[in-house]
Amino acid sequence: MKSEAPQGCPWPGDDPLYRTYHDEEWGVPEFDDRALFEKLVLDGFQAGLSWITILRKRENFREAFDGFEPARIVRYTPAKVEKLLRNEGIIRHRGKIEATIGNARAWLEIMDRDGGFSGFIWDFVGGVPVQNAWPKMSAVPAETDMSRKLSKALKSAGFRFCGPTIVYAFAQAVGMVNDHIVTCPRHKDCAHIAQSRSR
Repeated sequence: MKSEAPQGCPWPGDDPLYRTYHDEEWGVPEFDDRALFEKLVLDGFQAGLSWITILRKRENFREAFDGFEPARIVRYTPAKVEKLLRNEGIIRHRGKIEATIGNARAWLEIMDRDGGFSGFIWDFVGGVPVQNAWPKMSAVPAETDMSRKLSKALKSAGFRFCGPTIVYAFAQAVGMVNDHIVTCPRHKDCAHIAQSRSR
């Protein structure tokens, strides 16, 4: 009798871009300061939209926002904001664009004060990825006590568009929590990666 293949996370569906993101990136622990900033900003842009919408525009975002280098973003002028609002390759939302500039300022302040954004973020899980064991996607929470605390800390630091739900989606994406369902092959893969990586 032919054995069935392990059931993966259902949310990427059959979209090749979404599937590649799930298979290669989502849930892999990320400790790079700038990469964490980029992912947090993009999750903020996702608010009210689907992640696949952001994913399809990610390269456009990277080009428009100078590779998500906070030191460059913080110097954006009103004219630059207007230019971004005319860029059809990104999400043209004034509030989110202006928040990105403020977020870059907050990121730089954390870097100066704490010596790294990664440490600031990862301290909320003790520097080690949380290994969950959800049997199905319906069991995965939209937010947790950790995401509420991190959201509050980010807002206190000057970040915007970082509510508890956005922050939990961010934590899932950057591997702070392993939320692949247990039957997904990537659950075990990300757990193994977590063993070899720590802040």
